[in-house]
This record gives sequence, C-alpha cells and structure tokens, in this order.
Amino acid sequence: MCGIVAYVGPRDAQPILLDALGRLEYRGYDSAGLAILNGHGVQVRKKSGRIEELAKACRAKPVEGRSGISHTRWATHGAPTDANAHPHLDASGKLALVHNGVIENYLELKDRLAKAGHKFASDTDTEILAHLVGDCFSQNQEKGEVRLIEAVRKALKQVQGTLGIAVIHSDLPGLVVGARRGSPLVIGVGNGENFLASDTQALAPYTNRVVILQDQEIVALHADRFEVASPLGQKADVRVEEIENGVTASDKGPHPHFMLKEIHEQAETVRNAFRGRLDADEATAKLGGLNLSSEDLRRVERIFVLGCGTALHAGMVGKYLIETLAKIPVDTQHASEFRYGDSPVHEKTLFFAVSQSGETADTLGALREAKRRGFRCLGICNNVSSTIARESDGGVYMHAGPEIGVAATKSFTSQVVIFTLLGLLLGRQRSLSAAHGREILEALDKLPDQILALLQESASIQRAATAYAKARSMLFLGRLANFPIALEGALKMKEVTYIHAEGYPSAELKHGVIALIDKETPSVLIATQDGVYDKNLGSLQEIKARGGPVLAVAHGDDAKVAGLADVVFRVPRTHELVQPILNVIPLQLFSYHMAVTLGRDVDKPRNLAKSVTVE
Repeated sequence: MCGIVAYVGPRDAQPILLDALGRLEYRGYDSAGLAILNGHGVQVRKKSGRIEELAKACRAKPVEGRSGISHTRWATHGAPTDANAHPHLDASGKLALVHNGVIENYLELKDRLAKAGHKFASDTDTEILAHLVGDCFSQNQEKGEVRLIEAVRKALKQVQGTLGIAVIHSDLPGLVVGARRGSPLVIGVGNGENFLASDTQALAPYTNRVVILQDQEIVALHADRFEVASPLGQKADVRVEEIENGVTASDKGPHPHFMLKEIHEQAETVRNAFRGRLDADEATAKLGGLNLSSEDLRRVERIFVLGCGTALHAGMVGKYLIETLAKIPVDTQHASEFRYGDSPVHEKTLFFAVSQSGETADTLGALREAKRRGFRCLGICNNVSSTIARESDGGVYMHAGPEIGVAATKSFTSQVVIFTLLGLLLGRQRSLSAAHGREILEALDKLPDQILALLQESASIQRAATAYAKARSMLFLGRLANFPIALEGALKMKEVTYIHAEGYPSAELKHGVIALIDKETPSVLIATQDGVYDKNLGSLQEIKARGGPVLAVAHGDDAKVAGLADVVFRVPRTHELVQPILNVIPLQLFSYHMAVTLGRDVDKPRNLAKSVTVE
C-alpha cells in the first residue's frame, strides 16, 4: 500500500527519492510527495496521481538537499488530492512527516489540537500526527537530535493504530527519525549514506545490507551512522542482514506488463517451490523449515489456514489436498474474520498463515491472535525477512522472487505447490501409500514443462478475450479443488478488468445462480476430467439450454467439452490433485488479455494495493 523512502548522505536526495519511489509503484498508490532539507527550511513537492506527476513538479521546480523523506499514498482518510498527499507539515512548517498506516483516534487528537489553535490543510489522519509530533517537539526542552526522538516517542504514546513514519526537522539537518508500530520499516545501510524504506525493493540499486526494525522501535538515521532504540529509550540490538538484490527481477524484460512476465515465470517459480523438497526414495516431501519433528506432525489432528484474497484461495485448494492425502480436517478462514471472531479451535490444531508479502495486516493480526491462544503457527510467504516469517514458529519460503504486478499470479501457484508438499508429507506419515506418493512426485516434476506448453495457448486465449471484452458480468464455476480456482479466476477478472465476476461451485447453479444466466453473461466452467466430470458436463448443458455462452477449461483431447462449449481453454492432463495448478493459468491469461483489450492499467489497477498493510 503506502510506501516510505528516506535518504541521508552526501548525494542530492531528490533523484534518489524519486527513483526509489518508482520501485514502490507496484504496491499501489494514488498520490506521491517528498520533503527535502535544503539549508533554508523544509521544501515540499507533492502531487496526486502517478509518480511521474511528482517528477514533473520536481523538474519544474527542483529541490536541492542531501536529506529528505518521500511517500506514495493509498488513500484511507481524504480523497487523493495534492493537499492530502504526504508529506505533511506541522504548525511551525519546520517539521515534515510521512506515514504508513491508520491513526484510529485521529478525530480525538484533531479536536484537542484544534482547541489549542492548530489549523489543518488536509483531511488526513497523517497531518494530525505531524502536528502532534511538532507540538511535542516545541514543548520538549531536550537538546539536539534527542529532542526530535523524544518528541516522536511522546507523540506515539498518545496514538492508537498502526504506523510506520519518517520525520525530518529543519533545525536538525542530516537527521531522519523513523518509527515502526505494525507497519514495516527497514534501514538500508550504505557506504557513507543511509536509507529508510517500507520495502526492501526500494533499496535494490543502492544497498543489499538492511536492518529490519522491530515493532515499537525508533531509529535516528545519519549519513555515517544510525541508532535504534526500544520504546523505553534503551539501545536496541540490531543485526545487519544481506538481502537478494531485486533490480533484475524488477525489469519487465520483453513483456509489456509485469503481470504477463510473472505469468510466464510460473514454470520456473513452480520448480523453485519444490526444488530440493522432493524425496523420491521415501515418496514424500522434505520441509525442514517447519521446525517440527515427525512426532510433532503426527500429533496434529486439525489444521487451520488463514489468509486474504488470493492467499486464502490457495489455502482452500490446500484444504482439499491435505484432507485427501492426509485425512486431516482443515479449516480455512478469512484472516480478517478470525482475528476478531470467536472461532472455537481444537486443541491439537496447527495454524498456517499465508501471505505473499508476509506483511498483510489482517493475516499478521490473525497469526498473533492464534499465537496468543497458545497455538503453533507456521508461515507460507515469499519474503524471508517479513514480519510473518519472523513471528511464525516456522514455515515454508516460496522462492518465487519479487512479484510486482498487483494481481497475484506466480505466488498463487507457488502457494498451491507448497500445500501439495504439505499434504504429501502429512499423508505419508499416516496412511498414504508410497505408490500414491510417487504419483504426486512425478506429477510435480512434470509441471514446469506442462506450464511451458500451456503458455503457448496465450494467443487463442487472447482471441477469446477480444470476443468477450464487452461482457458486463461473468460467472466462474468449478467443483472440489477447482472451486477455489473458480474463485481465483473471478478475483483476477475483477481486479484487472473491473468487470463484475463471481465464483461458485458449479452445483450451486440450481440454487439461485442460474437466474443470472443469459446470452450476455459468459460462464467460465472448469471441466477437466476428475471424479465430478460428468456432473460438470451436466452444468455446462444447463447453461447452454438457457442461452448462456460457456468458456470451458478442459483437457485438449476432450471431444465432449469441445462439442458443447463456445470456447475451450486447453490444458495438459496431470494427476487430479495437481491439475488445479494448471487450470488456473488460462484464467490468469484470460483476465490479463481482457484487461489489455479494455485498456486497463494492468499492473496498477485502480484502488488496489499489492501489500495490504492496513486493516
């Protein structure tokens, strides 16, 4: 969602901040701004719209200076306007602040500050925080940088909500103060220069050495040093880590959009998800990162999967896989509902929190709630240095590489592969035969080549997208493990095309959904051959009998489906339990090509954010 970048060092800050903000575009935003100390006070430039609008403003009226803060905003309080864009100034105009998160008691704080004579220029909760920090600064009698640090600490004690902030003050050139509570912040450690960012992707060209701030910590950042303190002001222990440099991965290469690039990367990312984790001799999977012994795993009697959006859909496929292979009951729930609900949980339950970024606020909150109840919690995420990865008791790293497109594609298939491995591992510890286990292993091993073959169907899928681009609503239908694939297909369509789309179990047609069928409403039916194949054929005929167009995902040699459906998305044949990984790919391509046909901003859909770090 919102992104923060700060710089202090010997170089001109403006081009560095603009470049780093550009590397956060994938997170989703609606305005951007920066504030730089130029020796004559705080100079602010901010604009609604894309970062290019901010860059134009900076080219028209450049700001020179060697320290500054910058921000991309995803609106929570106030419309996306120039006035509401960050940074925000305090009452003196000397302090500038950028903020990720939500201040839940901002109205109470605003009322108190207004009674003290403060005037506000925006509708945001962030401006209230800037005034609050500035007020604490003006009342503080400390000297030097301690004055700003203590002002931030005092202000945050009065604030309810999540935040990651960066603050500068014209009286303290060469200093950036940052603080974290719930919203991620990392220090980028350079050579005679230092950075602060909400995402390591912003730091890729500048440094691969980072310090990840823990919750409640405050950092004082200078060009040649930094100091991290605990909430009580005690010096914190820090560890400088080296991260993978994402510059190459951030390039679209020959593809026009990141979404298409990442769809085409799935042969590689699926292989990365199972590389080194297949045990052919024992016909099982190896997942050492779970930090659980065989005895621990055998004692698990239930599993609970938490996630949001695409990650939850992957968990729903995982439910089917684990229940089928290991005969362990699996519950799946929206993380946002679990964290505030009263769901009863069996005492021998193992939790999985699924998140591509590892920073999803609702999933992190649900994980913390499960841990508070005393349950063991494992993470499935793509960022080994993320909060969920750090706070989990163990887990599985996806190895998918950076996913820049807002609409998740390769992360979904990687997550489903990991759930397949989990099902295989747990199943082999119970009643799953070695022969059946080897069938799963062989199917996984063949997946990358099958994905490459499937991607050759892109041109025919593009033709179908052109034909149906005028649809105002669509239905996506599937059964068993393909029901969550239908949900995921509908979500992709909504996200990148803005066409209304819904996913249902295909048997639900007769229970109300069939009322929506007409010649203007296409239905996408997943009808690969499995235990409910004949039932799906019946659903297809019911739709056709009512004049509804049908686009079917089916095996390439399936003459029955080809004779009934208007369009067939052909997929290779594999093991029934692995088939959903292949079935989702034509739905990803279909949504992508529909979005391109409609002229949508594919990689940055309206109103959406890649990493949802607020509730």
